[in-house]
Formats: sequence, C-alpha cells, structure tokens
Amino acid sequence: MKALALALLGTMFELIHPPLGYSQAGSRDIQAREKELRKLQREIDQYESKIRKSEQREKSALETLDYYDRQGLLIRRLLRTLKEQSTQLQKDIDELRRGIRSSENQLGSLRDEYAAYVASVYKYSRLQDLELLLTSKSLNQLAIRAEYLRRFTDQRKNEISSISRSKSQLERQSKTLQAKLLAQEKLITQKAAEERRIKNKTAEQQKLLASIRRNMDSYRKELQRKSSAVTQLEKMMADLIERERIRKAHDAEAAKKEDRRLPEVSSAGFGIATRRGRLPWPVDGGTIAARYGNQIHPVLKTVTHNTGIDISVPPGSNVRSVAAGEVAIISWLPSYGNLVIINHNYGYRTVYTHLSEILVVQGQKVGEGDLIGKSGESLSGPVLHFELWKEREKQDPELWLSKR
Repeated sequence: MKALALALLGTMFELIHPPLGYSQAGSRDIQAREKELRKLQREIDQYESKIRKSEQREKSALETLDYYDRQGLLIRRLLRTLKEQSTQLQKDIDELRRGIRSSENQLGSLRDEYAAYVASVYKYSRLQDLELLLTSKSLNQLAIRAEYLRRFTDQRKNEISSISRSKSQLERQSKTLQAKLLAQEKLITQKAAEERRIKNKTAEQQKLLASIRRNMDSYRKELQRKSSAVTQLEKMMADLIERERIRKAHDAEAAKKEDRRLPEVSSAGFGIATRRGRLPWPVDGGTIAARYGNQIHPVLKTVTHNTGIDISVPPGSNVRSVAAGEVAIISWLPSYGNLVIINHNYGYRTVYTHLSEILVVQGQKVGEGDLIGKSGESLSGPVLHFELWKEREKQDPELWLSKR
C-alpha cells in the first residue's frame, strides 16, 4: 500500500506540474512576430497609398516602380514572418496534443488505482486498521501506528484534491489548444491572402516594367538616377570607413589605458584579402550582363560606367555572401533597389543590389556561402548587381571571383 501511495504521488506531481516552458516561450515568440506583422502591414499599406497617389498624379513611372520594389520586399518579409509564426504554432499544437494525451492517460490510471483503493478500503480497511492498532506491543508503537494511519488517510484526501486539480489542468490545456488551432486557421487564411497579393503585385510590376522599357526617356532618367545613386553609395562606404576608423582608435585607446596589447589578426587563409581569383560567386549560374568599367548602354548606345558587375539570373535566385563578414548596411537606393553591404576583414566590403528579398539583419555575422537574399529585377532585366570595394577603391569583381 505504501508503494502505491508513492507511485500515486509521483504521478500527481507530473500532472500538477506539466512541462509548460515550451508554450510560454512559443507565446513570447508569437507575440513578437505579431507585433512585427502589424508594423509590416502598416508599411505595406503606406506604399500602397503612394503607388495609387503617384498613378493619380501621373508622376514618373520610375518612382512608381520604386514603390513596387520596396513594397514587394515588405510583403515577402511579412510572408516569411507568417510562415515562421505558423511553424511555431504547429510545434506548440503538437506539444499540447502530446501533453493532453499524456495527462489523460495518467489521470485515467490514477482514477483506476484510486477506485481500486477505495474498494479495498470498503472491504478490509476498517478491520485491518483496528487489528494494526490492537496488536501494537507498546504504547509507543501504538502511537506511531495511529499517526501513520492518520497521515495515510490525509494522503488519500490530498489525492482526491489532486485528481480535481489535474482535471482542471487538462481542461486549461484543451482550451489553450483550441485557441492555438483558431490562431493557426487565421494564419493560414492570412498567408493565402498575402501570397495572392504578392502574385498580383508582381504582375503589376512586370506590366509597368514592360511599359517603361518601351520608353527611351525612361532610360535617360534612369541613367541620371543611377549617377545619383552611385554618389550615395560612395557616401555610405565613406561613412562605414569612418566608423571603422573611430572604432579602431577607441579600441587602441582603451588598450593603452589598460596597458594591454590588441590581439593580432592573422590574414592567412581568411576572408577576401588572400582569395583573389578564388572567391565563390554570389549566385549559382547566370551570365554576366554588364562587366565592370565603361560599357556601351544596350538601348541608348552611350558609354556608361559600371561600378560592379551585373549577373543575369532568374528572379528569386539565391544570393549568397562571397566571404565571411558582418552585415553592415541594409538599405534602398533609386536604380539599385534593395541592397545589402557586408563588411569583411582588412577594409574589404561587398555590395549586393536589386534584391527582391533580404534574409539577414544588420549586424548579423555571415559565413562564406551563407544565404543573404533573393535576386530581383532592374530596368535592364532580372539581375544581381555585385560590387567589391577595398576601402574607397572599387574593384573589378571578375578579378576576384573564381573562373567558371
């Protein structure tokens, strides 16, 4: 009987203290994602308003295209967040279902065991208890046995209370499960709506692109925008270099005050500096649509300067970091579209533009070959524009990338 009591107490501890950590953490993640979803939705709606206003005012088609570009990035990020939230919800639902099944089985076993105990007590316990007391060999033994019986009776009362608490816990788990199932249904509906929206927006963007590509004046305006964007990109690089200079000076000053040496960094086999001609390409496949340096514009037939290389790849192609580094800037520029700049060792930086989707965040460490985004479209077609810089000097990326 004592062994049965211990077993019952162990079972009850598991029922009263179920593993809830997973659902609490999951709920926190979901709350954070819901906040991000609301923010993204507001930003998407703002660009929707800008698109409609620009169309009503008959403003530059290039400006409207910019709005589509930026809105598309936000919708894809929203979709990605919805998918992540859906995955987390499914994990919570599966875990809750397992917990409910386990709780039901344990509660059923506990009830069966307790029912057997009650039947046994009804048939034998009164005589057994009396016999136990009467056969005591001393007053001390009698007192000990009486206390044991009292505690055993209290334990039975506690187990009745525990069964009730376990039933309530099971009911709470079931309600939580129903709430999560409803949330999942809502997410599935929202995901389907956003997938339809990005499909429609892509079609609208393609239609606008086709219209722009038939207009020679649009190409001239785009060249002017590109020239301005190049200047803005150069300023971004200058700001990065200055921030890096200030950081190094601060580190050196701190080391001097603490009378310690800064750790020496070996360049052997690390980063870009020693990998000229051996870097992996930022995309798989594709062909070079425009090389570094002076190029004849395919439509205007004028000479233009390309600050990197344009790699022609299907929209949505994976874009990867060519070397280990840290995401320094995520931004947008006219003519370049959505872009990512990655800091590498020894003053090297890489630039990836015309991205339809960005899969990293500012400050994130990335390794060679890590996925950072998806390729998109430019006025000249579906491309990834890629640049490589050494401090303020632009490099010819083809000299650094491995031969194909």
